[in-house]
Amino acid sequence: MRGLLMTQRFKPALLAGISALSITSVYFTPSFAADTAVATADTQAAELDTVVVTARGKPRTVLDSAVPVDSFSESDIKASTFTDTNDILKTLVPSYTLAREPISDGATFVRPASLRGLPTDKTLFMVNSKRRHRSALVTIGGTGAQAPDAATIPASALKNVVVTRDGAGAQYGSDAIAGVIDFQLKDSPSGGSLIAQYGQFYLGDGEDVLLTGNLGLPIGEKGFINTTVEYTSQNQVNRGKQYCNVGIPNQSAGFCVTSYAAANPAYKALINDYVQKWGQPDAEATRAVVNAGYAFSDNLSIYGFANYSKSSAVEYFNYRPPVSNAVNATPIRLQDGSTFQFSSIFPAGFTPMFGGDVSDYSMTGGVKGLTGYGLSYDLSARYGNNKIAYSIWDTVNPSMGPASPKKFYDGALVSTESSANADFAYDWDGLSFKTPVTINFGAEYRKEGYEIEPGDVPSYIAGTWAVPDPFKFCNATTRTPTAAGLALPATAGLNCANYLSTTADGFAGIDPVYNALAVGSNGFPGNTPLYSGKLTRDSYAGYLETSGNVTEEWFLDFAVRGEHFSDFGSTWNGKAATQYQLTPNFGLRGSVGTGFRAPTPGQAFTTNVSTRVENGAIIASGLFPATNPVAKFLGAKDLKPEKSTNLAIGFTATPIEGLSLTVDAYSIKIKDQFYATTPITVTPAIRTALVSASIPGADTIGQVQFFQNAFDSTTRGIDVVATYRMSWENGQSTNLSVSGNYNKFKIDKVFSTNFFDAEGVHDFENAAPRWRSVISATHQIDKFKAVGRLNIWGPYKNMFSVGNPIVQKWDPETFFDLEMSYQATDNYSVAIGARNLFANYPDPDKTGESATNGRIYRSDAIVDWQGGFWYARLSATF
Repeated sequence: MRGLLMTQRFKPALLAGISALSITSVYFTPSFAADTAVATADTQAAELDTVVVTARGKPRTVLDSAVPVDSFSESDIKASTFTDTNDILKTLVPSYTLAREPISDGATFVRPASLRGLPTDKTLFMVNSKRRHRSALVTIGGTGAQAPDAATIPASALKNVVVTRDGAGAQYGSDAIAGVIDFQLKDSPSGGSLIAQYGQFYLGDGEDVLLTGNLGLPIGEKGFINTTVEYTSQNQVNRGKQYCNVGIPNQSAGFCVTSYAAANPAYKALINDYVQKWGQPDAEATRAVVNAGYAFSDNLSIYGFANYSKSSAVEYFNYRPPVSNAVNATPIRLQDGSTFQFSSIFPAGFTPMFGGDVSDYSMTGGVKGLTGYGLSYDLSARYGNNKIAYSIWDTVNPSMGPASPKKFYDGALVSTESSANADFAYDWDGLSFKTPVTINFGAEYRKEGYEIEPGDVPSYIAGTWAVPDPFKFCNATTRTPTAAGLALPATAGLNCANYLSTTADGFAGIDPVYNALAVGSNGFPGNTPLYSGKLTRDSYAGYLETSGNVTEEWFLDFAVRGEHFSDFGSTWNGKAATQYQLTPNFGLRGSVGTGFRAPTPGQAFTTNVSTRVENGAIIASGLFPATNPVAKFLGAKDLKPEKSTNLAIGFTATPIEGLSLTVDAYSIKIKDQFYATTPITVTPAIRTALVSASIPGADTIGQVQFFQNAFDSTTRGIDVVATYRMSWENGQSTNLSVSGNYNKFKIDKVFSTNFFDAEGVHDFENAAPRWRSVISATHQIDKFKAVGRLNIWGPYKNMFSVGNPIVQKWDPETFFDLEMSYQATDNYSVAIGARNLFANYPDPDKTGESATNGRIYRSDAIVDWQGGFWYARLSATF
């Protein structure tokens, strides 16, 4: 229903956008065009010579940087064709990977990503070289990552993106273990653009719309304000089959829609669609960014930028059949003695629908300048806020019985962050270096907060039927009717002696009076007041960095940073990097450094109870803080920061004109790596602890988890980037690029096999593709341009379970993208294209772990499994 509403909503919006582009092309003349045709080979080559690769120190190019860095221009960003900035990064950076996870609670709305195989909370995100605040989502299970959400930054607001693929904890502090991604906003004081894009998957679903506009205006003669507004909409995709848990390898037979419908015509008449869908969810977003600055003089300027993002998405939860399901198939006795079960309300079963509304905003402002003594300064302050509000409908709170509503507000998660920074730089001529030594130093104060807001009362309340025999019809000792039970009519059929589900009491089955039902909105119980609240922490940091050219050929960089957290104490980290240009066409570089990542307030505080699929089985799972009594009962230890050691060595080369090559090998050792424990099956003793801790749904939770410093690990790999640019005598140009990343993960030491088992070790080391490569070619003929891109994923493996250690291996997979564009005028262009042109899919699941409930492909796979997608785009600049 929502997908239909979205389609009806965004088609008029798309037509309006196209009309606006048409009007723009009429009223704005070419003399005001901000962009003409695509960049020529010469201008693109110049990017390698001018890009700023770090926020501090003197500007350096991609090729003479002491650490590996990627710089992507506005034209690179546009060529990726995605509407999500996360997808754009995945397209441009082979070591940046992204998963599409339907039916994964909040991870469906804030998609998990990684850089160099490490989760995104080990990558520092920045905007205009200022730290970006985190999302409120703490990934449930696995890495437990709580990281910034790149999707909240509209791609159309970006001037360029700089990706530093090297640890930078000594320069920027916590999180920068795998690297740094810096989003640089557009800052033009004139011109603008409008873009309308529409597309859908080959199978006719997943309609995708992008409408975006950018406008730059001057503030007097020395200032600018640049504004971007973006609207995106995506419809539901389904790459599953009808729900049928029969004939699946390594799984017991379960409910099957098709066979049950064949035997039950009344049920068949109610089923007119897939009861559960696997794929991209319905989603809609509106985002805006403002970037501004004003120079009072050459030595004094002010700046500010802000963003706002509002997005909504809806995902399918697992289907609850009308039979063989704890909610629908469990009868209870009402106060009048009659029986009731939810299958009378849901004769076709039910599929909870889970909605997430994500709001995100931030503000940053500062003043920078140069003193008369040659000391430059940058004084800034920022605030960021991210909130995820959850709701669920088409479900019930079973413990409330027939009085249960069918729609619930489950509460919200809120992450806040504010900071004040003072950064200084001074060029010192005190050493006989080729260049002055640039000394950067500064201090930072940061305050982080995490809040869990409660849901509405019906989402978490323990209703009447949370306990057996709520009306005391039977004596619990004698198993005979009480006065209340005797008062019931004989037609009620009360049998207090039938108190066991086995035949040990002399009867088959169990009398409904002894049944209890689950507490909380089924699928995702709401946040309770007991486990709601706010946690904050403060941190203080200071840093010193020196860099300069000892000789014309030899560059050195040293950095040290001290930081103190109010909850985790102090840490010191250092880094050394160097680059030596052996010849004009060949240079060596390397770095060594330490880093750290302090567990976030969200990771230390979050509590979650949800329905999950473990090895094909649907089960209620609870995730608790390490400080929770349940976690302590199971042996949890207090969390501590992760610590890393990074080593890197590589070379840069320009062997022939137009060809550039960078090769960098790296090793990242992480001590005390943060991870969720292997799910622990609830025993009677654990259940008693759950009940004592007042955990929502304690009587029905089947497994528990908590975050721990689980193991030490080593990630080793190599990055290769090669570009070749050719200009032909006939005026045509061709740009080729080949980039690749190879990663090998190894767990060096597991602290407790009770918390992290052999399956967890195997999948951590093997579940991600071992390597990935992107090969692209751009050819331009006058006003026509063709872009082809080959995306190649290497092999990966997954183990079913410790008890059944069968392993499935996926072979390398290749997707091909193609776009054709035409620059009709200086300010008007059209393009058509396809992603995954030949509609390749990875192999389906063959072990049964990911083949239940209608699923065909591993839904958490990094390799996309949604098929081919076509699109058309209309662009105008002015």
